[in-house]
Parts: sequence; C-alpha cells; structure tokens
Amino acid sequence: MSLFDNTACNSCLTLKELTTLYEISAVISNHYDLKTSLEKSIKILKNSLNLTNCTVHVLDEDLLSVFASVELTAIQKKLATYKIGEGATGIAAESKEPVVVENIHSDSLFLNKSGKRDFSDLSYVAVPLVVDNQTVGVLGAALTKSTEIGFEDCVRILTIIASIFAQAIYSYQLFNREKERLEELKSYYKMEWDSKVHNFGDIIGDSPKMEQVFKVIERIAQSEVTILVRGETGTGKELVAAAIHKRSKRKDEPFIKLNCAAITDTLLESELFGHEKGAFTDARETRKGRFELADGGTLFLDEIGDISASAQVKLLRVLQEREFERVGGSKTIKVNVRLVAATNRNLEQMVKEGKFREDLYYRLNVIPIDLPALRERGNDIKQLVNYFLERAIKNHKKSVKILDDAMEILAAYPWPGNVRELENTIERIVLMGNEDGIDALDMQLLLPALERGKIENKPIAAATQQTPLPKQSLEEMEKAAIEEALIANNFNQSHAAKELGITLRQIGYKINKYGITNEL
Repeated sequence: MSLFDNTACNSCLTLKELTTLYEISAVISNHYDLKTSLEKSIKILKNSLNLTNCTVHVLDEDLLSVFASVELTAIQKKLATYKIGEGATGIAAESKEPVVVENIHSDSLFLNKSGKRDFSDLSYVAVPLVVDNQTVGVLGAALTKSTEIGFEDCVRILTIIASIFAQAIYSYQLFNREKERLEELKSYYKMEWDSKVHNFGDIIGDSPKMEQVFKVIERIAQSEVTILVRGETGTGKELVAAAIHKRSKRKDEPFIKLNCAAITDTLLESELFGHEKGAFTDARETRKGRFELADGGTLFLDEIGDISASAQVKLLRVLQEREFERVGGSKTIKVNVRLVAATNRNLEQMVKEGKFREDLYYRLNVIPIDLPALRERGNDIKQLVNYFLERAIKNHKKSVKILDDAMEILAAYPWPGNVRELENTIERIVLMGNEDGIDALDMQLLLPALERGKIENKPIAAATQQTPLPKQSLEEMEKAAIEEALIANNFNQSHAAKELGITLRQIGYKINKYGITNEL
C-alpha cells in the first residue's frame, strides 16, 4: 500500500494536504532566506489548495506588518498593517485562536486595508503563529469558489502550517537579535578602541597600598555585589573595574563603560537606558543603552557623582528591580548586570548637602575600593615610568634613556594628574628627549613643575648635584605645581592643564580642592 494511499488518509489528511505539508516543510528547512522560503510556501498553498492572497504578518512592537506575500504590491504591503485586536488579523493575534470570516463582502471583521480587490474571494481565515504561548505573527488566506477544502479543513491545515512558520520566524528573530547584539557590541568596542587614549595594560605596582587593592579585588571578584571605586582622576579606576570583570564569573560576557561626566544630563539617560525612535529630536532610530549592551556582563559607570537627580532615581530602580524603560518607551526591559561605579567626589558630603540620594549611595557603596594617588605609591612610580618608557620607545621606534638624576625627579614629582599624567609625560619625553640620555636639566623642558629651571624655587642645577628636594608635603608640591602652571599661563586653565598633561576637568577639581584663586 502506498504511503499516500487515500484510504489510509481518510481519517487524517487528504493526499493533497499531506503533499502540501511535505513540500512546505522541505522548502522551510532547505532555505536560509526566511522571506524567500515563506513566499515559496505561499505559492505551494495557492497551487495545491487554491488558497489566494496568502499573507504572513509578523508582530513587532504591537503592530502586525506584512513579512511575506506574493500577490500584494509594495504599497499594498505597507497599507496592510494591523494593530493587536484590529480586524480579523489583529483578533487572531490577540486571542491566539483562528478567526474565520465566512463572507468578506459583508463581515466588518474583514478590513481589507491593503485595498486589493478580488471578487472571486469569498472567505478569509486568519491563524495565529504562536511559540511558547507568545504570538509572533499571523498567517492569513482567502478561500475562493475553486478552493477544494472547507472551513474546518482549511483551519486545520493552516494551523499545522502556522506552527511550522512560527518556529521558523521565532528562530529567525532570535538569530537577528543575537546578530544585532553582536553588531552593537562590535560597534561599541570599536568606538572604545578608536577613542581610547590611555591604555595602561594591566595594573602595575606592588606598593603596600596597591597590594591592599589587589587583595580586595581577589576577594570580591567572584561575587555579584555592586562595587564603588574611589580615587582621584587618573588613578586607574577603570583598570580596577576591568580587573574585577576579568576575574568574575561574567568574564566571557560584555564589559561596557560610560563616563557620566562626559555626557550632558539630557543625553545621559538615553546613553544609560537607550531610547525609542522619535523620543526626541535626533532620535531617528531605536537605540539600546549601556545597560542593555551590558546584559549578562559588567557595566562600569565612571564619575557617578555627576549624574542628575532624575538619573539617580532611574539608576536606583535598576539596581533594585533589575528593570527599566527606554527613553520615550513604555516596554519594561529586564537586565542582569553587575555594576561597578567610580567617583573622585566626596559622596558622603554630597548626601549631606542633598546633591546625591542617600538610598542610592548605600546601594552603590556595598564594597568600597579606595585607590591611592600616584604620589602615595612610592617605588610604583619608577615601575610605571619604565613600563610606559618601554612602550613609548616601541611605538615611536626611538631609543631614549632616563638617567638616575632625572628618574629621582620623576619619583619626587607630585603628579597632580596621577598615572594618566605620568603616561603623557613619558610620551613627551620619548618624542622630545635626547637619545643620549635624559638628565635633570632636560626635565626643565619636559616636566611642568620644573619650568624655568626650578623645583619649588630651587635651581635645577641643584638636582644635578643630587641635592635633596625640599621637605614639603606631596599635597603642597602638587598645589605649587598647579599654581606655577596657572601663573605661567595667565590663569588660563585650559592652557595650564595642557602644560601639566592633565584634563581641564582635572585641573578644575584640583583648583577647588586646594582653594587656588587668581589673586596669587
């Protein structure tokens, strides 16, 4: 007896139905282009069962749009968009049950938004595409006078085909979402790489204070707790966050960064939580925020003390509920993100002044890590000098040696910009220095605090004679270096910061810290 013997199929599927299912299954499984395979399947339905105007609608953000059809024009496809619950197509999506319109010419359920007129069509069947009780779309088809199967048989066969289509569409959407996520991460990391100025490699140093930092990192890296890294600008807070991520259970997931001080208040929420298309003037497309990009991984928020009051409220909610809405959106998005925050501000004082939420402060300050300033790290300075010197020599293909007297000056310098300033200084030394060796006299041109041949009003020649440096506190030396740079540049903070090898924000922070005025 043949497999397709009609007598064996009387209680299940007709020969044509079984042949149709077989052909559609073969098309779906053998084609990588989903739209093409669905359109070929629609042609099979038309040729085998005489069903016309077969259309596959896909659900996206509560709208059902035409994804595949062979009889609608491009304009008709755009017009044939339905909201959930609108018309037979929308009702099928909402109820997750097939909807039958017996007479499309008199039933108000058949909206015919596409405007396609075909008087040979008599009835319409809409079958939902459902996966795990979630609607992903709707399969619709029209019955004509020449259609050989009735309503019951039509609903039955379309329901089976709909399950095949639904799985194919669901897999296609999963693949596209993952592809989109990887593209966004690729774009993000490319942006980070292109804009990255300071790349210190791993953390360098073995001073007692840094050893304490290393111990804390080892202890808490495997946990999921929120961490607050504190320290002056340029001390390496981002490196600590990266070290925590690399040693955590999330090491194979994204490590996403954002400097909150570098973005205006109006854009910060969009950067953190993303935005929907049309949420504001320049929102031309939907964009994911850093929390979505970091889902499953770690998010590092630098300068957390600079975020606005409204952003503080939303950030607190994410930390508590692990969910948020994009700017201009209403859909709640859930994320699994470990947060590492950093600041150079006195958050306790900001809480007292009402500038920072107390509940958010306690949420962030679960595990605090205090990074020492470079001037407090002793021999780490020489290690960092050698590290940056070796890298700069390799990058610029220029051999430069720092002599002992010059190295002592580098070790004694207050480094107001910390490790970041040290890196910039070594870069400058390699580019401008003498290949015969950099001595203390050369530092007069290469190190800001030694301008005009002075170290705290001592002649530079004294350094070459190994005369001990003045016994002042490191803070006093740092303040003096900043004051001298400001005086030399007529109190132009931008020019003074450039001379010191630090940022405008850093010098502003130092000026406020030391109470420096232009009345020197």
